[in-house]
Amino acid sequence: MSEVFVNQLQDVQNRLVEIAGSVTTIMDKASRAFLTSDVALADEAIALAEANENRALALDETVIKVLAKQSPVARDLRVLVSALRISASLERMGALAGHIAAIARYRFPGSAVPSSLHATFAEMGKLDVELGRKVTALLGNTDLDTARQIQAEDARVDELHRHVFSVVLGDDWKENAMYTVDVTLASRYHERFADHVVDISTKVSYLTTG
Repeated sequence: MSEVFVNQLQDVQNRLVEIAGSVTTIMDKASRAFLTSDVALADEAIALAEANENRALALDETVIKVLAKQSPVARDLRVLVSALRISASLERMGALAGHIAAIARYRFPGSAVPSSLHATFAEMGKLDVELGRKVTALLGNTDLDTARQIQAEDARVDELHRHVFSVVLGDDWKENAMYTVDVTLASRYHERFADHVVDISTKVSYLTTG
């Protein structure tokens, strides 16, 4: 394998790690903006989400050029194809976090989440940020224990997502339609963010174990 190709593969990995770190930052800012009605944080998250999309597109172009010029085979080919798919998941994660920030932005100066669900969304946001950090570490240094931890934490996010729907559909829910729409969408965005992390961890595990 040529030194140039080795460096290109390393560059792809480094850029995936960078994008994953950015996605985690976006979710952290978006979640806090959603919980606290901090419009400045919401704007930062939205801007970062747009920049993240450009990074993912630039990485995809790089991978396609490497595929065309180097004609990799076997594991190297799987690594590059997986990089394209992981990049797509990371781009989507950034967009989902941006959507959460947008809800906070639209509802400012009011709150996007009622007090009855504040603790639920606080936990969902915390778990998503932790998942983002874990998948960033996983992309930098493959560890199967980290992949298993990711899957366990995703199960808790799913549980919280179902809880939001049970509350909204319950007889005690008296909030207006705006709140109903906001929390339903935000819960779905949190849940899908975690799902993409699991999807990435599965791809990394496959590349490691075959």
